[in-house]
Amino acid sequence: MDNVSFLIEKLYMEGWLRDEEFLEVLIHHGENEIRNLLAEYARKTAHRYYGNKVYTRGLIEFSNYCRNDCYYCGIRRSNSHAQRYRLKKEDILTCCDEGYNLGFRTFVLQSGEDGYYTDELLIEIITDIKRRYPDCAITLSLGEKEKESYQRYYDAGADRYLLRHETSNAQHYRCLHPKELTSEHRKQCLKDLKAIGFQTGCGIMVGSPSQTLKHIVEDLHFMKELQPEMVGIGPFLPHHDTPFHNEPAGSFDADTDTAFHYPSDPAGCTSSGDYSSGYD
Repeated sequence: MDNVSFLIEKLYMEGWLRDEEFLEVLIHHGENEIRNLLAEYARKTAHRYYGNKVYTRGLIEFSNYCRNDCYYCGIRRSNSHAQRYRLKKEDILTCCDEGYNLGFRTFVLQSGEDGYYTDELLIEIITDIKRRYPDCAITLSLGEKEKESYQRYYDAGADRYLLRHETSNAQHYRCLHPKELTSEHRKQCLKDLKAIGFQTGCGIMVGSPSQTLKHIVEDLHFMKELQPEMVGIGPFLPHHDTPFHNEPAGSFDADTDTAFHYPSDPAGCTSSGDYSSGYD
């Protein structure tokens, strides 16, 4: 306990730990005293940068169609039970109108990787929002695109882009995604966004199938190198219409054994695994 407390204070003061020190903290993160101490220093850090202000974001999820088949995601293309929808440009602008009147000054446009929304249509939407609300920031969360597309969105007036990398470990990435998606391309997208000038957000799932504490440390290294303006971290939640429907949920509060687990059938971790056409 005393050593872990020392490491947490060191992390707060210096901003970084050695790999073995990070592991020591993560191993004990589920203990009440350690969790409370981490929360205390997290509050101090947040107050240092933001004071007591709370910033609200207007999230507009305008499509749940997606070309991808990620094993954990409820809107994966193989999920025939999902009730699909798309919002028209006019619907999106109406959401912005209402949100602005409620006091929102950031609009987050989020969707699956839906080919219906061409670059031309997205640019038209971005341009119209910026024209109506020049004092508002536009954040996009549209998945993996070519650098040219990212540049066009930025030139149209988009300010920020969210793209969770999910895991920086290539083998673990393979456990969560079909073979046509790669960790290398995901990371390159994030680097492209940073190079263009977007305020860029990445992030991970905690407790996803096959995740280990060492993977978390790798993620910390990746995020330190990337220097994102935003980081989204949340627990893995099993969706009933995905191959991981029987996997336990991840939790920040759980002990190490339940927060970081291994699937009973880790087929997705090998090239022979194929969840693209359904599951038993």
